[in-house]
Amino acid sequence: MLESILGRREAEAKIKSQNRLPPGQSLTQKFPVLHYGPVPRPDLATWDFRVFGLVEEEKTWNWEEFNKLPHTRVTLDIHCVTRWSKFDTTWEGVSVKTLIKEGLIKPKPEANFVVQHCEFGYTTNTPLDFLLQDNVIMATHYEGEPLPLDHGYPLRMVVGSFADRHEGKSAYFWKGGKWLRGLEFRATDQLGFWERNGYNNEADPWREQRYSYQW
Repeated sequence: MLESILGRREAEAKIKSQNRLPPGQSLTQKFPVLHYGPVPRPDLATWDFRVFGLVEEEKTWNWEEFNKLPHTRVTLDIHCVTRWSKFDTTWEGVSVKTLIKEGLIKPKPEANFVVQHCEFGYTTNTPLDFLLQDNVIMATHYEGEPLPLDHGYPLRMVVGSFADRHEGKSAYFWKGGKWLRGLEFRATDQLGFWERNGYNNEADPWREQRYSYQW
């Protein structure tokens, strides 16, 4: 146990020296499970993914069709608002940026925001520009394996930071919804579940934007 604690502290010190640890965060070598509500039991035979709202053409893909979309792989540092950070995590899946670049999704000019719709009516929201960054991915795999059920299987949005922080903005991990089922493109912002319940709408870990008010 002591060796494990000392090893974690040494690893955290190294990460901190590389300017990769946001304020108020601690390194974890585990992968904590946190979410609101029950864990769904997805049936891939009936599962689908919907793109709707301010798009030129609404789309619905079943699981087989979704897995034929262009795939990508990224390695990210992830930061939870509950104060843990996990580093060098590898994700595979589908990039919103790529889908738009290849014309598979065509937002209308007035589309400025996206609401992520997940199982059981859970939502979270971001500006469209945020989802167009390379450090955001709709993930189907984690560390080379399909997502664990309690981490969002079969699909979740993942937001994080690159190790050198060269790519745009980041956000706390809740800005990537588990059990993702659709993207709604909107002209105006619409707060998601945690955003309506006191959490900061921008959620930048480097600015420690945890809450929308002071405790």
